[in-house]
Amino acid sequence: MLKVSILVVGPVMTNCYIVSDESEAVIIDPGENAKGIIAKLQQLGTEPAAILLTHGHFDHITAVPALKAAYPDLPVYAYREERALLENAVLNESGSMGTGGIVLQDVHYLEDGEELQLLGETWKVIATPGHTIGSCCYYLPSSSALFSGDTLFAGDCGRTDLATGSMPSILHSIREVLMKLPDDTTVLPGHEEMTSIGVERKRNIVMRMR
Repeated sequence: MLKVSILVVGPVMTNCYIVSDESEAVIIDPGENAKGIIAKLQQLGTEPAAILLTHGHFDHITAVPALKAAYPDLPVYAYREERALLENAVLNESGSMGTGGIVLQDVHYLEDGEELQLLGETWKVIATPGHTIGSCCYYLPSSSALFSGDTLFAGDCGRTDLATGSMPSILHSIREVLMKLPDDTTVLPGHEEMTSIGVERKRNIVMRMR
């Protein structure tokens, strides 16, 4: 059975998830605090198998360079449409955060619907453009879990006023893509508390917007 640890990191309180079994871990959206992430991996007794990025904003990628320095062979994955943000410190907002700007080039780019085999589980890539053009979610069918990044929040959705954002796109991604998942799917978002597809189907503001 997989264990999910949450580290809330960085100036905008990003949820960095460490999903682990007895020996390996997957890091999702390491937005800051690489030392804390490494310490948590050591506490769990695990080695990182992959970094998964839901999108390219600074608050989800800032710790990637330090983690790659600590684990040089650690692969980083993102949806293919996010390449422009990950390779541009202006678009990903890191250039204005006092970090000197973050540019990620050693990234494995994924297709919509592609499946990764990690920790003995199937992780399905679901393209959910809107917060950014290359935003995606990672869905684990056998665990009924969805890592939704900044697409779907408890009661709300991600902002769409930054580079490549689109309100029509995020509405479509949530209503026509994510709401097709089973009601009992646990949603683990990029910020704030967990929720479920069933709850969001009933209460999310997106479902009432025109």
